Amino acid sequence: MALAALQRATALSPPEDELVPLDPDHPGFKDPVYRARRNAIAKKALEYRDGDPLPHVTYTDDEQNVWRTVWESLAPLHDVYACTEWGESAAQIALDRTLVPQLADVNEKLKPAGFRMLPVGGLISGRAFLSAMGHGVFLSTQYMRHHSVPLYTPEPDVVHELVGHAASLRHPEIVKLSKLFGEAAMRADEADMKRLELVYWYTLEFGVVEEAGRLKTYGAGLLSSFGELGWFEKNANLVPLDFEVAGALPYDPTQYQKTIFVSPSFPRMVEDVSAWLKSI
Repeated sequence: MALAALQRATALSPPEDELVPLDPDHPGFKDPVYRARRNAIAKKALEYRDGDPLPHVTYTDDEQNVWRTVWESLAPLHDVYACTEWGESAAQIALDRTLVPQLADVNEKLKPAGFRMLPVGGLISGRAFLSAMGHGVFLSTQYMRHHSVPLYTPEPDVVHELVGHAASLRHPEIVKLSKLFGEAAMRADEADMKRLELVYWYTLEFGVVEEAGRLKTYGAGLLSSFGELGWFEKNANLVPLDFEVAGALPYDPTQYQKTIFVSPSFPRMVEDVSAWLKSI
């Protein structure tokens, strides 16, 4: 679950039976069927207890169509912009591109890497989200974005969680960084926690590396965003990865990222981020 969802809160008071409040500008805000669907999926997650069988979501035809539409648009962009390491991991995970995978099936593919995905129903703190990764757990939403805008979501959904994050969690260096973020979150004070959340956003969500003279991304936010993948190279402010800057730079999760941090290579990024996290 990306940090965008962790840090956003609605100003509206939801109905008493609504588990997942939506902002007024959300594509599904005025769709009672979608809101009911979101609540039903959230209820499964909230009732889940570790050790129980993972909740199975029977996705609707509309939801399956969104999944296929997203893949048709993203796959060609991955060929251009995904870094080698993400591509290698994604090939091992081999997500079904015609039907939305269930978390239980994804976990079987993640098991060799020592990671698993567990369901989350809604907003949680950044500390809780990152700390779970220290234990090899990625807290994942299971709902689908609104069908009216299949290539856009203002918050993390099952597309973001699986295409962006799960697809990367067979690569040992991504697993290593994810766990280091989690371990740092478990020992961080409040000031360090804010820095951690921001650095996580600008690396594992939107980080970019140089590879064979091209800009490539390992960030889940970019890799699951059709529009932003084709936008960032020419429009974002591309700057070298600097932890002091990244750890103090606010972001707006509802817009394309204005600043993207670039490392000279994937191995160098892993080395630098690892050292910074160990310093927390």
